Amino acid sequence: MKKNVAVICGGYTAERNISLASGDVVCRNIDATVYNIYKVVVDTDGCFVEPGHILVNLSDFSCIQNEVHVKFDVVFNAIHGSPGEDGRIQGYFDMLKIPYNNCGAATSALTFNKSWTKRVLADEVFMAKGKLIKKADAALDADLNAITSDFQLPLFVKPNNNGSSYGISKIKDFTALKNAVLEALKFDDEVLVEEGVTGLEVTCGVYRYKSETIVLPICEIVAGKHDFFDYTAKYVAGESDEIIPARISDAVADKVGATSAKVYALLNCKGVVRIDYIIQENTPYFLEVNTVPGLSEASIVPKMAKASGLTLSAFFGRLLEEAKAG
Repeated sequence: MKKNVAVICGGYTAERNISLASGDVVCRNIDATVYNIYKVVVDTDGCFVEPGHILVNLSDFSCIQNEVHVKFDVVFNAIHGSPGEDGRIQGYFDMLKIPYNNCGAATSALTFNKSWTKRVLADEVFMAKGKLIKKADAALDADLNAITSDFQLPLFVKPNNNGSSYGISKIKDFTALKNAVLEALKFDDEVLVEEGVTGLEVTCGVYRYKSETIVLPICEIVAGKHDFFDYTAKYVAGESDEIIPARISDAVADKVGATSAKVYALLNCKGVVRIDYIIQENTPYFLEVNTVPGLSEASIVPKMAKASGLTLSAFFGRLLEEAKAG
């Protein structure tokens, strides 16, 4: 008998549209001979099976479709941002004992917070110097003055709990710092300011399958006319180049792969994650980890999976097998 899989997407944040696109790709590529596929859109006023806008009963995560009671056997989570990437929805499914394809509640909550993640990994990987600024702090000017005194340009300013490059700025002059922080605060109540690491940007996908940690082919990011891999460079066709495999030596590729597998284990990750780096003098400097990486047509992980020799149907099938096994 085929299992019912709920592909959840949408969410509450600026990443909603990317999530909806990811959900569409997942729904199209899950093997329909193995699973009954339901697209479930999460919104502020509930969860709905689409098309049809059928309300999901949140007491047991089920629905009535064509007078049939549908209970979901497994969840494929494609929600970027809240509530799918910050541990909230994972805790909900844990309580209902419904398996899902990505990191658990604790790991998701930790990794969604860039500053916390860097603290956990501080003694394990190379990373840029950073400082956290909170909206609630009354001493914003003092924080900015401390950064001006202690940090080297350029700086990256980013929301501490967000993704898809929303609200991120690269600044080359301290006079732009305050406005960059205020812009990032539009997307989150905390802002992370980091020294810029100069070098080649790469990203590495990692997942587990049948007790093996698998590192996907490493992707090199070339932002083209953009100063860094911002939202437009990431999601608008033709605005950047994503080169797989990355044009790095085997020795550096091995370092990136080994570091990624180490981070995956240290953070107790599950499912596929994508970890971003800057390569400086043959050393990978950790930027961040994405526990619900984009899966849209423009996203990197599907391209990595294809480069590894897998169809998206086979790749998503592996992730669902691991979800059920866990």
